[in-house]
Amino acid sequence: MEAKAQARFVRVTPQKARRVIDLIRGKQAQEAVAVLKFAPQSPAEPIRKVVESAIANARVKADRDSVRFVEDELVIKEAYVDEGPTLKRFRPRAQGRANRILKRTSHITVVLADKEGA
Repeated sequence: MEAKAQARFVRVTPQKARRVIDLIRGKQAQEAVAVLKFAPQSPAEPIRKVVESAIANARVKADRDSVRFVEDELVIKEAYVDEGPTLKRFRPRAQGRANRILKRTSHITVVLADKEGA
């Protein structure tokens, strides 16, 4: 059984989020939540919420299909970060000039599966 969760338009740069995603890819879901809870990077919180949402989605899916659900058997099968739309802002600079500031966003996706299905 697979369960998926996404967070879109998260105000974190994809490059920074990918560093955190690489920490949890392939780990057990509960272990990944524990790692993310104590990770000092700022993208750890939205990624942790996505993993917890995927766990909840797996629980609901198992209840709907009347399948046995064991949270400890869930493994992160896929975890990736795609680039979202970039917000473009301008910052005033010296002598009447302006510099462009790019505020990047991310789409975070996590797919969980049972140990057998991984």
